[in-house]
This record gives sequence, C-alpha cells and structure tokens, in this order.
Amino acid sequence: MYFDEVDAGDYRIYAGAMDRTHSYGYVAAVVVIRMREGQPRQEAYREESLAGGFCWSSPAEALRFAINAGRDVVMCRVGAMV
Repeated sequence: MYFDEVDAGDYRIYAGAMDRTHSYGYVAAVVVIRMREGQPRQEAYREESLAGGFCWSSPAEALRFAINAGRDVVMCRVGAMV
C-alpha cells in the first residue's frame, strides 16, 4: 500500500494506492478531512474504490488520480459531507 497527503486550504487530502489482490494493478482511495483552526477535524469525503475499482498500472498513477479526486471535492464540494 502507498500513501500521500496534500493540504488544500482548510482541507487535508489523504490518498492511497492499494494492491489489487486478484488482478494486476492498484486501486485508488481518498479521504478528505476538514481542518478548521480551533475545531475538531471532520471527515468531509471518503471513497475507498475510486473510478469503480479501476486498476491503475502504477501506484503513482493511482495516487495522482486520488489526489485530483480529493481536489475536486475541495474545489467543487462534490459529494462532500460538509
């Protein structure tokens, strides 16, 4: 499993690329956390199988896709729970 994290304003994007056990490739996952100063962290979005479970050929590609999906949530509030 591979991880990356990126700050985007009041949000932190956690991306993951997980090995697919029964096939070749990596599945992208993302969690977006809202981090307001003086308030507890709040999960705004979570998707553990982005793109319908599509398998990316490398962890870098899966992480890039997950980070971009997290940025879409932050910028557009698509699917956000906040």
